[in-house]
Amino acid sequence: MYAIIETGGKQYKVQEGDYLNVEKLNAAEGETVEIDKVLAVGEPGQVEFGRPYVEGAKVMLRVEKQGKGDKLLVFKYKPKKRYRRRMGHRQPFSRVLVEKIEA
Repeated sequence: MYAIIETGGKQYKVQEGDYLNVEKLNAAEGETVEIDKVLAVGEPGQVEFGRPYVEGAKVMLRVEKQGKGDKLLVFKYKPKKRYRRRMGHRQPFSRVLVEKIEA
């Protein structure tokens, strides 16, 4: 069984036992998070779509790790004006394990 969930403004296709990195969740490592924004759920060939979400469907995620992504460099430059700005950014994320999909 698989589900399409929405979290952090993004959509993910998940199955039980999958690991994925999502936008940082407000939970400690080891805690379980319940996602009720399920857009679709089902088996290949028979899928139930929500409008916008499937009623009564939930996905249980366990937070394995909180971390930061690789550093991205942001560089601003204007020619002939002596203007240069360099800044780094590391996006925080949560690594989660999909424990259970309830339809």
